[in-house]
Amino acid sequence: MDAATLQDRISRGLGSAARVLGPPTDAYRPSGVANPLDPANRYLQLPAAFSAPDGRFQRPDPYGAALWHGVFDSAYTLAGDYLVQGSAIWFIAAQQPLLPVLCVRTSRVVSFARPAAPAAAGVNAYGGVIPAAAMPLLTAWPASVLGAGGGGTPQADLPSNATVPFWTVLLPSVPGVVLRPADLMSDDLGRNAVVAAAELTDLGWRLTVKQAST
Repeated sequence: MDAATLQDRISRGLGSAARVLGPPTDAYRPSGVANPLDPANRYLQLPAAFSAPDGRFQRPDPYGAALWHGVFDSAYTLAGDYLVQGSAIWFIAAQQPLLPVLCVRTSRVVSFARPAAPAAAGVNAYGGVIPAAAMPLLTAWPASVLGAGGGGTPQADLPSNATVPFWTVLLPSVPGVVLRPADLMSDDLGRNAVVAAAELTDLGWRLTVKQAST
């Protein structure tokens, strides 16, 4: 049996299991840099179930865990697609041949922008970041945002200053968009952050961001 035939049978088997285990799930395929869950991007409804990475449906995912195994007919889906069950949202991180489908459970909706360059060389009237002048990169993307180790305190060093948190952000790669350190991130809770490190992996973007504080 060749690999393509074997993969087709695995996908069909996952689809059969999902029809028993999983509720109807909407699949979305992003078509640009904004609003991947726009109704126009919905292309399919299929049964799907999700388990912890051990694949045994024996325990829930613990705190700080974003990775899940997806059980659904992967012949219809691609890495980077979003799957929505009610208020729960995953994106497909990888569909590697003959292996389980790796999904990421999202927790926030984030947007990215790039600060504008100075208007002219030399001395300018203002050297800070002007959000209104920043160039949008990605708008309203569901992503996994989890607390990361490390942190610091604002330079003012006041007694009431709290540690500045760092987050690990996981989201799909988007054709034509390259995220860089110093890009700005905002989320649906109104928080702002700055990208400290950006790594494009086979599974999508893995970012370390630092919450912006005043």
